[in-house]
Amino acid sequence: MRRFLAFVIAVSASLGIWAQQTVVSGTVVNETTGKPVAGASVSTKGIAVVTNDDGFFTLKGNAPIGTVTVSYVGFHSQKLHLKDKTEDKLTIRLRPSTIQLQEVLVMADNAREIVEKAISRIPHNYNSQPELYHSFYREKVMKRQHYISIAEGVTDIYKTDYLHDISKDRVAIRKGRRLLSPKKTDTLSVKVMGGPVTAIYLDIVKNTSILLNTEELNLYNLKMEMPTTIADRKQFVVSLSPRAIMPYALYYGRLYIDQETLAFTRIELSLDMSDRIKATDMMLVKKPKGLRFRPKELSSIVDYHLGDDGLSRVSYVSTTFRFNCDWKRRLFATSFAAFCEMAVTSTTDQDVHPIKGRDSFDQHDAFFDRVDYFRDPEFWQDYNIIEPSESLDKAIEKILKKHDN
Repeated sequence: MRRFLAFVIAVSASLGIWAQQTVVSGTVVNETTGKPVAGASVSTKGIAVVTNDDGFFTLKGNAPIGTVTVSYVGFHSQKLHLKDKTEDKLTIRLRPSTIQLQEVLVMADNAREIVEKAISRIPHNYNSQPELYHSFYREKVMKRQHYISIAEGVTDIYKTDYLHDISKDRVAIRKGRRLLSPKKTDTLSVKVMGGPVTAIYLDIVKNTSILLNTEELNLYNLKMEMPTTIADRKQFVVSLSPRAIMPYALYYGRLYIDQETLAFTRIELSLDMSDRIKATDMMLVKKPKGLRFRPKELSSIVDYHLGDDGLSRVSYVSTTFRFNCDWKRRLFATSFAAFCEMAVTSTTDQDVHPIKGRDSFDQHDAFFDRVDYFRDPEFWQDYNIIEPSESLDKAIEKILKKHDN
């Protein structure tokens, strides 16, 4: 397994809105439980966002928005016609879907065969020409229960066709901002390396060196699980778990495969933490002398959206890092967590040109160092973004007050 994301640990001293034709906001909830649905896809023609941790979203359009489609794994999609809606903020209720048991039995012993067929269909199910994605990216770092850094931005992603590898895919930052806790006690600075390039390196369908090749698949047990639905389309669900001992850590995970097209629609991976040394090697690049690093979690979710043209495209990527750090001779360790998420808000294959090297974001760059300090409340103007959750909103407000003082 290749390392595709990493952290650098270092010591630091301290850690008029544009006119809109249409803005649609709302909350997506589980119809059965009433609980918010985080990470649900909310889209209209040509643009899309995802719900935040509170199930909330805002969708902005340069033309009137007539319909909104909401979907999430394991739920029936909801298509809402807005012309008769007068609410300032919508409440959209998703109904959990059910799959008949007999559908599980048909392919019960063919997990490897299904995955291999899905791999063979990649050239047919994904784009065959270069495309440009516009996306929103956010990274957050927490020390114990409070945020110590937040950075976010709008990026362009140039992607070559799926007959080629990721070597010529590039990311450029169009606009970004950052915020760092001014508390002197926040002395451990955690920088996410790679940042927005997660959209390239974690496009696992294209970056097949991570998992979707014969050599890597031979290292895993594959098992058929209960099927589910995504956007009202039936999905095979294949779980994977390590079956071999390698010099590097392997993964646990699930692959969701469209039963009709055999396109990968969602991939979930979680690093095996049973060997702390191997897990550390996958997660850590550098740390100060005397600092002890204890890995707790590295997990990722990659979603693919089926377009009107019948092709699937990466639409959402999220990664979670959790780890403890402590200095020798100290009694207690400090827990840290870092979260990265990227949502593709629009795509085009018209007049697409490669992103020039001087404009591209390199995997060794720290996103936090490439953007400016956060402050202007009108910063995002008419961009489609992932709305901050209530807890993040409060953290931003608290940090800004401390900066102002």
